[in-house]
Amino acid sequence: MQKLIRLNLLIVSYTFLVLIFSCSKDNFDEINSITDETPSGIEFEEYVESANHSSNYIYDHNKLHRFDIYISQQNLNKINNDPAAEQYVDGSLVFENKIISNVGIRYKGSIGAWVGCLSGNDWSNPSGYKTCPKLSMKIKINWQGDRKFYGLNKLQFHSQNLDPSKMRERLGYYMFRNFGVTAPRSNHAVIYINGEFNGIFANTEQIDGPFTNKNFDNSGGNLYKETWPVQSNGEARSVSYFQSGLKTNEEVSDISIIKTFSDQLAAVNHNEAWSVVENWMDKESFLKMLVVDRRVAHDDGFLHFYANGESFENHNYYLYEDPIENKLQLIPWDLDNAFENILFDRNPVTPVKDKWFETTNNCQGFTHGAFNLVQKSAACDKIIGSFGQFLEEYNELDIAFRNNLFNSPNIDALLDSWSNQIRDAVIQAHTTHGNQEPSFEEWNASLGTLKSEISQSLN
Repeated sequence: MQKLIRLNLLIVSYTFLVLIFSCSKDNFDEINSITDETPSGIEFEEYVESANHSSNYIYDHNKLHRFDIYISQQNLNKINNDPAAEQYVDGSLVFENKIISNVGIRYKGSIGAWVGCLSGNDWSNPSGYKTCPKLSMKIKINWQGDRKFYGLNKLQFHSQNLDPSKMRERLGYYMFRNFGVTAPRSNHAVIYINGEFNGIFANTEQIDGPFTNKNFDNSGGNLYKETWPVQSNGEARSVSYFQSGLKTNEEVSDISIIKTFSDQLAAVNHNEAWSVVENWMDKESFLKMLVVDRRVAHDDGFLHFYANGESFENHNYYLYEDPIENKLQLIPWDLDNAFENILFDRNPVTPVKDKWFETTNNCQGFTHGAFNLVQKSAACDKIIGSFGQFLEEYNELDIAFRNNLFNSPNIDALLDSWSNQIRDAVIQAHTTHGNQEPSFEEWNASLGTLKSEISQSLN
């Protein structure tokens, strides 16, 4: 008989500070299955991992799950006072009346995600206390002990504070996955903290060991985050660079496969790069990645080489290293800004000037966007540039993508279904947080804009 765990807590009440700038019913019964009022003591059944617990249930597009987070006032104050520190504190997670105690809880974000949500004045150096009603969160199930939740080590809930439609992330990952590109699963979820409604979030799968084990036939390989195999000047990367990017197998830290690729690339000029790349990356997989990336306008992804001192670096991707075939697979990440620049350069930071196969300024840096930030053409990179010879195949894949997935009838149907699913939660978010969350009318208008701009991009 599973033991019952008694969770004693004080009612948490605190006033949210004013946001620096505004962020612009199918399953709702499930959300309300747990009372909004948190008594001083609650009994939950202890969660026990089972063989029939599949992560597919957590990311089911037909579900709008509710997750309850319980955390002491002291720990809540700690993470609220310095979210950018991204330090875990102890708490509990409740899902469908079952509790996992002693999980790690922290806020998460990037420079863009923190903008307008912290008290610090320098957006490029996030600091200060929390000023938004909600922030992206990460729940570490295996924080204490080797535990899993529906086969997962971690959960992450993305705030979508800069996405008034609440759909960019979910739609973007859906398109990647359904076109055969390995990518995280993403749906929506409602989060309560200490019994108080916090908001509607993107429930996006963590890219980690369980992810690679599920998605790759040859599992157990190295996973790297934002670790590009070659420098922007064409030279090889260092051993320490690759080791610092490891997200699996950190203790062994054998980076010999990707280091060999890097050294071989450095030994050839740009025009000869394909003779190396073809041995390390699958052509069709990479071209599919390019097709979806460009259609969803993931301008803050691997095709955007930002100036970083004298070099240029891209971000928001992972690389998986097949330990048997010695192949590298690119995985998209951080789609919160997807679709934003699909018709014009709406974001002042992220716009990519060139098509992926074009170059500007003889492969030297140049300014672009409202903030005049310096970037470099992606085609100047030895890896990306080597695929420029396959434009015909790229265009054929693009046609297939548009015919089968990326077309207005299909996208409108998806967005209509998902918006029906989260409508009540969006309304509740605005009721709870006021103008810091979009009203129903603002949200509905944003959905219409997203549909319209996607449609226009296809003309």
